[in-house]
Amino acid sequence: MGEEQKVTFCRICEAHCGLVATVEDGRVTKLRPDPDHPLSRGYACPKGIAMTDVQNDPDRVLHPLRRRPDGEFERVSWEEAMADITARLRRIHDERGPGAIGWYMGNPGAFSYAHTLWVKGFLDAIGSPHYYTAGSQDVNNRFAASALLYGTPLVIPIPDLARTSFLLMVGANPLVSHGSVLTAPRVRDQLNAIVRRGGRVVVVDPRRSETARRFEHVPIAPDSDAWLLLAMLQVVFAEGLADTDFLARHAAGADALADLARPFTPEEAEPRTGIPAERIRELARDFARADGAAAYGRTGSCLGRFGTLVAFLLDALDAVTGNLDRPGGAVFGRPPVSLDEIGERFGLASYGKVRSRVGGFPDVLGNLPASLLPREIEAPGERQIRALFVSAGNPVLSVPDGEALERALEQLELCVSLDLYVNETNRHADYVLPATTWLERDDVPLAFLGFYTTPFIQATDAVVPPAGEAREEWEVVEELARALGVTPSSIPPLRLLGKLGIRLSPRRQLDLLLRTGPGRLSLAKLRRHPHGLVLGQHIATGVLRDKIRHRGRKLALAPPEIAAEVRRLAEAGDGRDPAYPLRLIGLRELRSHNSWMHNAPLLMRGGRSHALRVHPDDAAAHGLEDGGKARVSSKSGSVVADVKVTDEMTPGTVALPHGWGHRGGWRLANAHAGVNVNLLASAEPDDLEPLAGMAHLNGIPVRLEPVAPADADARPAAGAASA
Repeated sequence: MGEEQKVTFCRICEAHCGLVATVEDGRVTKLRPDPDHPLSRGYACPKGIAMTDVQNDPDRVLHPLRRRPDGEFERVSWEEAMADITARLRRIHDERGPGAIGWYMGNPGAFSYAHTLWVKGFLDAIGSPHYYTAGSQDVNNRFAASALLYGTPLVIPIPDLARTSFLLMVGANPLVSHGSVLTAPRVRDQLNAIVRRGGRVVVVDPRRSETARRFEHVPIAPDSDAWLLLAMLQVVFAEGLADTDFLARHAAGADALADLARPFTPEEAEPRTGIPAERIRELARDFARADGAAAYGRTGSCLGRFGTLVAFLLDALDAVTGNLDRPGGAVFGRPPVSLDEIGERFGLASYGKVRSRVGGFPDVLGNLPASLLPREIEAPGERQIRALFVSAGNPVLSVPDGEALERALEQLELCVSLDLYVNETNRHADYVLPATTWLERDDVPLAFLGFYTTPFIQATDAVVPPAGEAREEWEVVEELARALGVTPSSIPPLRLLGKLGIRLSPRRQLDLLLRTGPGRLSLAKLRRHPHGLVLGQHIATGVLRDKIRHRGRKLALAPPEIAAEVRRLAEAGDGRDPAYPLRLIGLRELRSHNSWMHNAPLLMRGGRSHALRVHPDDAAAHGLEDGGKARVSSKSGSVVADVKVTDEMTPGTVALPHGWGHRGGWRLANAHAGVNVNLLASAEPDDLEPLAGMAHLNGIPVRLEPVAPADADARPAAGAASA
């Protein structure tokens, strides 16, 4: 076949940088940045380039595997695997009903339009509420906040990076994450441009992150973002800095929000946040007076005890200062496929439509809290999960108390995984089915089109055929659906067509969405622009009234749920416990992506160590040394980690990266196993954030103890697969 160069784009993170793949004899041998991509312009991060290591990994699952009674895996045919899986699935469905079937989809699933549509469509078609994703450890409260403020979870503003004068980033580190709920290729250049034109980038974070080092850093105590934002709102209202004309036209409840914020003065906020009162006042005044300002938060702001409140207050600050839906402020993308309009038309933009069986938490876009999975599996009664499918996910490492989930998985009547590897979760599955990588499928970044800072779209065909016997997830879902006699779709008219024998492929559905969307595009047109198509210079403004779904088309600035959260915040205290005097936060590493890229040699070279970051003062106080080991304990568990003493941490705060603790069928990852930080988090329903069921993973109270190397818990790697 010779050598070919094929244009595609990365689907590891939301930047979607352009790539060129070198293909030799049907095998990807090299990935390099696409110099002709109009947004990423010849840039790609190490993770994108390292995808060749994943693509060609000798540890990758390439054939269906069945678990034997001894816990090891053996190769079987697709026909044998699917015959057993569908027979057991039908029995569970017929005997226990659709509520006994659940699905967990990991982060990579969001980067495949077909994967997402078919999984959710399958559950909706059979009538099961048990849909779980990585969103409940990441972003679901951002959607919940939008449901309360705008009347739909599918309307989310992004900062207008190209025109803003003041960007306030809370708990975000885009120089490493490359943007999240914000699709901004070459984000470093976009942030630098704000400063070059005389603007400011202010980073609020307990850690002097890579982004904080480059711009203005405001250190803050973990899990106190709501106090800061309420104090800023208090200043804006008290000093007459609110945009009263905007509020009169577009908002309801401004006076009630002012009343809620009134007790949260900068002086009250100072001991909670660690930020001097006058500094809070300066931030509020400068934000309100800037010629275009935008507040933006990400995982650091989402994973505390009040994550939905924080997400709501970020947008409320934009609104009260008149910076919502204006150039340079927080703006609403108008993508070529309007998911918010589709969601409204077919009842898919759900928040609280159903509630979890355990704890009564509201769904967020159909998602229920993944932290509850062990209880949903073990607690008897109606809708008890007896069959669980896991695709592109590793919840044993990503949800709190993974050990409880491991025990629960062994109690299922059927557990099936679709993945690239045997990981810590699917070690417990009855079957591990080989999935394609993103280099082996076509794609359009459907879920992210509204988050591009420059309106843009790109389509790609598969770069190479599936390796081995790998199949796309939607193909497996389609076979499961046929076994139960349903059409996997969340849209009722498509399910009706299925009953008539008309089933539309993912590509055909995508083409219809493009043709009927605002851009009137098509896959044929996109193929004529392989490097992508810029759809406009800036995001259009003046669209707020069309975005709001509340009656009267006005923002709800003080809904009862938010008022209750503000009261809960005031009554919660600072959470200090002398037994656990420090606060643990997470962090993202440049050469790491959740749990699934630690088997790539390119990313693991250079003596990688999974280390706990500790400030020198805290290290001295607890008898810790750089390069030594420490036991990190919370009320929920303890782990032993290597210590890295660094002044990037603020005193009283420690940080440990997530996604480690490997004991699966990936040899390099096991050799650098690290520890599972989420064993320190609580999965108790009372400890989940109430408005979105989000796990509390940021600001966990912990204590540290030095550990001699000989006393360290050296948990052995286990569960390697044989195929």
